[in-house]
Amino acid sequence: MSLFKKIFSSEKKETLDKGLEKSKTSFFSKLGKAVVGKSKVDDEVLDNLEEVLVTSDVGVETTLKIIGRIEERVARDKYVGTDELDRILREEIAGLLEETHSGEAAEVSLPEVEGPYVVMVVGVNGVGKTTTIGKLAHQFNQQGKKVILGAADTFRAAAIEQLEIWAERVGVPIVKQRMGSDPASVAFDTLSSAVGQQADIVLIDTAGRLHNKVNLMNELTKVRRVMQKVIPGAPHEVLLVLDGSTGQNAFEQARQFTRATEVNSLAVTKLDGTAKGGVVIGISDQFGIPVKYIGVGEGVEDLQVFNKYEFVDSFFKRQS
Repeated sequence: MSLFKKIFSSEKKETLDKGLEKSKTSFFSKLGKAVVGKSKVDDEVLDNLEEVLVTSDVGVETTLKIIGRIEERVARDKYVGTDELDRILREEIAGLLEETHSGEAAEVSLPEVEGPYVVMVVGVNGVGKTTTIGKLAHQFNQQGKKVILGAADTFRAAAIEQLEIWAERVGVPIVKQRMGSDPASVAFDTLSSAVGQQADIVLIDTAGRLHNKVNLMNELTKVRRVMQKVIPGAPHEVLLVLDGSTGQNAFEQARQFTRATEVNSLAVTKLDGTAKGGVVIGISDQFGIPVKYIGVGEGVEDLQVFNKYEFVDSFFKRQS
């Protein structure tokens, strides 16, 4: 049975293929140079492949894992042709992602919990955090779910205004206070409102400043603690949004936020405008946290549920 199973609609798959075009073109250009004049995978090809993966923002640790897996195959099979590299890379990277991603879904879905499902969304300013919240709100709303947004990024007036625009555009209620208000107070009001309105899902925006990590940690801890006074166990999900186009900076942001709070899912945005799509593979592997969503376009439907099979298939699909 093939490792790669199809669950996306053809339209979503085309969007994914197109969104990864720059990453794919850059990767295959480098890979072509790495194996030029070679028919067999040997030490030189593996050294070149290591450089290709690192410069494609897969990350050093993850690259070494992939190279190690391929070395084992070469040792076992004795002869591996360079024409087999595409297939082998597909299989080994999918296998690596298997370790942090279990079930696969074609659309956003909610786990079963008592009362509203609460998602606290974190990430630095400019990564597409508020846009991600808006797109998720739209997709859940389209499924008939009752959604409430909480504007707990009270550090910037622009953040509150941007979330308001999304709430109006999508047609969902928003709970907000003035700029400079206590974020925990906004979270408390949002969850209280969600319980009163019997909402299905709550999406809480938070401030994204990293200049003082101690303050960030304290603020996020306080927000969590206050949430739990309203809904025990909240937030059920802490979603970290990362900008895929920043490459290695995304790794550093993931490091800082996973230290500051208990992140348990990731969204990687802006993959359509960059050749750094390999960052999804490295971040997923190194932090042991599943990538739940990827952004592959500007449209509200272009925030897709991450499917490891579809992603690897699109990443390694050569133009016919």
